[in-house]
Amino acid sequence: QVQLVESGGGLVQAGGSLRLTCAASGRPFNNYVMGWFRQAPGKEREFVAGIRWSNANTAYADSLKGRFTISRDNAQNTVYLQMNSLKPEDTAVYYCGSTVGNGNLYIPLVAREYAYWGQGTQVTVSS
Repeated sequence: QVQLVESGGGLVQAGGSLRLTCAASGRPFNNYVMGWFRQAPGKEREFVAGIRWSNANTAYADSLKGRFTISRDNAQNTVYLQMNSLKPEDTAVYYCGSTVGNGNLYIPLVAREYAYWGQGTQVTVSS
């Protein structure tokens, strides 16, 4: 049973930074993909960033490149999302998702392709 636990959310002023953490457990993750998604009230869950455990291949939403960085610590089974220059429109619940990866590089960009999810962590950016 895969378990994902997010942490690190909170209230921050515009221009500030936060680092989210996703702690994964339950099985070896060598061939898994880890993704960060976010969901604002009344909106669909949208892709933020993803990373392959095996080779650290990454993918980002085009609108977030340069501000957000995803990374992983294999020894700790932990994935991070560093968020800089935060804006009020970044306010959302941020979710960590995981699924078995196809091939070596593929990173799904849609939520329905992820099999496992954490409970989410709230990020609120004030103006």
